[in-house]
Amino acid sequence: MRSRSNSGVRLDYYQRIVQKLIMAHQNPVTGLFPSSPENHHAWIRDNVYCTLAVWGLSMSYKKMADQDEDRAKAYELEQSCVKLMRGLLMAMMQQTDKVENFKMTQNPLDSLHAKYSSTTGQTVVGDSEWGHLQIDAIALYLLVLAQMTASGLQIIFNLDEVAFIQNLVFYIESAYCTPDYGIWERGDKTNHGLPELNASSIGMAKAALEAMNEIDLFGARGGPYSVIHVLADEAQKCQAVLQSMLPRESNSKELDSGLLSIISFPAFAVDDPILIQLTRDTIVGKLQGRFGCKRFLRDGYRTPKEDPRRLYYEPWELRMFENIECEWPLFFCYLILDYCFQRNKDVALEYTEQLEDIMIRTEDGIKLVPELYSVPAQLVNAEYREPGTQERIALGQCPFLWAQSLYILGKLLQEGFLAPGELDPLNRRLCSEKKPDVVVQVVILAEDSRIRDKLAEHDVMVQTIAEVAPIEVQPAKVLSHLYTYLGRNKKLGLSGRKSRDVGILSTSKLYSLGDKIFAFTPQSFDMEEYYTSHDSGLLADKFTTNLAFLTMNWRHMLGRPIIILLASGHVLGNILIQLLLMVDQMCILEV
Repeated sequence: MRSRSNSGVRLDYYQRIVQKLIMAHQNPVTGLFPSSPENHHAWIRDNVYCTLAVWGLSMSYKKMADQDEDRAKAYELEQSCVKLMRGLLMAMMQQTDKVENFKMTQNPLDSLHAKYSSTTGQTVVGDSEWGHLQIDAIALYLLVLAQMTASGLQIIFNLDEVAFIQNLVFYIESAYCTPDYGIWERGDKTNHGLPELNASSIGMAKAALEAMNEIDLFGARGGPYSVIHVLADEAQKCQAVLQSMLPRESNSKELDSGLLSIISFPAFAVDDPILIQLTRDTIVGKLQGRFGCKRFLRDGYRTPKEDPRRLYYEPWELRMFENIECEWPLFFCYLILDYCFQRNKDVALEYTEQLEDIMIRTEDGIKLVPELYSVPAQLVNAEYREPGTQERIALGQCPFLWAQSLYILGKLLQEGFLAPGELDPLNRRLCSEKKPDVVVQVVILAEDSRIRDKLAEHDVMVQTIAEVAPIEVQPAKVLSHLYTYLGRNKKLGLSGRKSRDVGILSTSKLYSLGDKIFAFTPQSFDMEEYYTSHDSGLLADKFTTNLAFLTMNWRHMLGRPIIILLASGHVLGNILIQLLLMVDQMCILEV
């Protein structure tokens, strides 16, 4: 029998830790992780984070396997991830009526539940008894589903499940204008139960939309019916709102350490390096302490001054929590992963040492990440006088599985068992890298032969719509209608996407449907829908705006954008002359 290599021995050590701390708690029927041995509630967000360590370890075994036993362990770990993701899927699919209603109403009472029973997969609290509307949790599930599928895991089994996932995409696509309860389930800072726009939710939704776009949920075995489609303009709207908010989290929260999950792993939702650095520096400067980072300023959760008999506080009362907010080691784990992805080993090691100094060791030497550290009641006054000087005590769950999972991932990265690209097969971490300049292609087509001949008199040689067959040119409203067919499923009672406007990003590419290829004219140029399109000066301004918009926002999409201009009787006058002058320096394609 061959002896184990050093790497194999080390991996076995992490496998024992994952088995003892995480997998031992996985329900054998539903695959879900309970919040604690005493609480059978399973949160979507916590469960997804728990399985990341299992997924990372499975890829480590697959890469480093030197015995058949290692390959067996890799398979077991992979199937544990599949079981968890499918357990959450089954729990959510029992609420398809809510997905259908929420697409129309955006009512918090119509939202998917944020937690389920780990033993049955059923709901555990009523619609109005919890802040269930947490877009970031659903978006995190979709993001990790896309990453795991890209890594080779088979999680989705049939087209009914594909339809449900497509509807989950529609569920989160309006995150940029949908107030929710956020990552901490509380809404506004005073805990009045009022939802608000949260940058962490918008960022996670943006990341999920980009990750899910064009992904085949059946992997290499799939076909056109198992591909998920996302309107690029919805992700862009999320990006615009997100960048306008950062480094602020919401209207009531000036800052939130949860944004670390947006600017780095797992979302990588921000593509501006300066904004990423600003957000990170602000969090470290204002929220970081010796025992972790505060969730947000004046956070009263689990502090000695918190009154468990009260559901909410008035804004002026929050001052009593200033400087005594609990510190969460969880955010050291995020920072470790952040610097691992930046390949900054020195800073990652510093945070690892700082984290391990405050971890709790068991009798057999296993290091546990506690949920939070709180100032003891007798030291509150001293902490008020000199913030950050007093010792704190660990409270809450220990280990806190969300943090423990991220800590294990960080160790696997630092010790070389995992490469950043293996945790991010969709390469989202590269979104902030400089991209090549975008070249916008402009195509002018004549409505009929009469228009074509008139343009030829001015030395503008174009083709008619009929002459570019087999490509069909349609107005944008046709594309909007086609999208309503996505995700329709009678068995599940899902109607697909609500027909809405489509933006310039969506109409600036070609579509293949069956044996046909479709091109679409911009919605703003549709003279039947928008009477302002008859104003030649305004339409010319819209055209230049569209060009600039495409140049700025196409960088994360494949190929080159293409704008179709349809020359008709309405645009043969001043407007066409203005447009031709604008595109004189561009490459005008004759299809």
